[in-house]
Amino acid sequence: MTTDLSSTPPSSPEPHPEPPIDPPPDRTVVTIGVLAVLAVVLWAALDKGSFSGATNSALNWVLANFSWLFMIAANVFLVLCVVLALGRYGRIRLGKDDDEPEFTGMAWIAMMFSAGMGIGLMFYGVGEPLQHYVEAPPFGGPQDGSAGAERVALEYSFFHWTLHPWAIYGISGLALAYVTFRKGRGNRLSAVFVPLFGRRRADGWQGRVVDLLAVFATVFGTATSLGLGALQIAGGLNETVGLSASTRLELLIIVVLGAAFVFSAMSGLHRGVKWLSSINLVLAACLMVFIFVVGPTVYILNSIPATLGPYLQELLITSTRTGAFGQQRWLGAWTIFYWAWWLSWAPFVGTFLARISHGRTVREFLLAVLLVPSGASAVWFCVMGGTAIRLDRNGAADMAAHADDAEKSLFTMLDALPLSWVTSVVAILLVTMYFITSADSASLVMGSLTSRGALHPRTWLVVTWGVLMSAVAAVLLLAGGLDSLKSGTILVALPFVLVMLGLCWAFLRELRQDPGAGVTRPQSVHGLRDAVRRMVGDVMLQQDQETGDRAHHRRLRRAAESRKTDGDR
Repeated sequence: MTTDLSSTPPSSPEPHPEPPIDPPPDRTVVTIGVLAVLAVVLWAALDKGSFSGATNSALNWVLANFSWLFMIAANVFLVLCVVLALGRYGRIRLGKDDDEPEFTGMAWIAMMFSAGMGIGLMFYGVGEPLQHYVEAPPFGGPQDGSAGAERVALEYSFFHWTLHPWAIYGISGLALAYVTFRKGRGNRLSAVFVPLFGRRRADGWQGRVVDLLAVFATVFGTATSLGLGALQIAGGLNETVGLSASTRLELLIIVVLGAAFVFSAMSGLHRGVKWLSSINLVLAACLMVFIFVVGPTVYILNSIPATLGPYLQELLITSTRTGAFGQQRWLGAWTIFYWAWWLSWAPFVGTFLARISHGRTVREFLLAVLLVPSGASAVWFCVMGGTAIRLDRNGAADMAAHADDAEKSLFTMLDALPLSWVTSVVAILLVTMYFITSADSASLVMGSLTSRGALHPRTWLVVTWGVLMSAVAAVLLLAGGLDSLKSGTILVALPFVLVMLGLCWAFLRELRQDPGAGVTRPQSVHGLRDAVRRMVGDVMLQQDQETGDRAHHRRLRRAAESRKTDGDR
């Protein structure tokens, strides 16, 4: 992807100097964050029953009272991304007006995609469409296992994995990139709130609260992904080499891969994360192309437009269901969980997207974030999920019998295709590297959040957060497996959704004053009332000026007439 320098306005974005590149860790944020995460780890490890009971009760309360908030917020983020991408703010560059992108387009997209939902696509790429096909969403759709259920299964997979999640990532990443590279405040969430809090409060305890909420959301959101990765690797090892998929094996996987990501984190962003992300993208593309070729090729090609059209047509309906008229449990298990998961990942993915997007324009950033990963995810679900559904419909494999085992359904599908052992090993390798990449990126982000936005946080701090994040994934698996992972994600995302809405407000207040938008707005604009008052004031001033001009002309005319009279005399 190239950068259009000709469309960049010539204005200077920021008059004040940039802060130091690597500020030291914020001891207050680090201490409170580490102690709070350790408390959760110890509670879940020492008293599983109490932890599970408390999280289940809290989850039921959240679903009963705040489903509407998650749905409305997700729609707000999507609409805002579209408006900013297509409007006059799209010309603003995330940096100085003459800055060039730091990474090439391919490396940028690879890191964006790997950080955003690598493990999730591997885990749910087959599992979600298959589950929706076997048990169709309960909203007046087709019968379970029917031909119509195939379309609905892929349609809901699109809904959960394309535009809405990437809009959540996009708005957080855009705001952070803007304040980091254009305003020079540092890559941390509290820096976005300067227009609301003021500089002193944003650097004070109010800003620390925002950063701590972002840290908690990142820890639990990423721990969910790592837990899913451990479940799928264990399932793959069970299918390929016969190892028994047990909790002990899953914990061992977390320990081993946690050690691997530490070495990756020490190599830095330009080496470890960049190269692993690029390798992941190539391997995932090769696996998808292989399945496309040896699988039901024509069916996959037909399913992409046949599913994309209904998804876009029904987007308004599917994105506004809240469970007010029933099916609240289904929404909690699927849509609300996904929105909470994406929200909990927003500080992680947003901070990471901001870090790698220096030099891009707002329009370039948002169009890439919304369309490229969304398009790739749609194709992925049609290839992976569509192949699994078609194998079951044709009787080539009993995929329906494995629909409840999302961690094993991918390997069950691969087993029904040629070269199954090779593709299964590739799939395990992919999940393993996505595990390392996600943990690596998330640890860098948490190090940045707890170091006042340092672009290169201390290595010891990055490793500390990575170890704690792996510990959270382990104890959540011990406490209740996949259900416990989902519950923890939704609970942590509830307070953070308010932070994200506040972020949008603060970002828009500052963006409207940016000279790069092409129109400079006065600082005192505060809505329609002030605009009307100014307009009325201008009219009255104009009338006063006209009245004064007429009076002046009358005075001049009388003076001229008086001089004429005196001359006649």
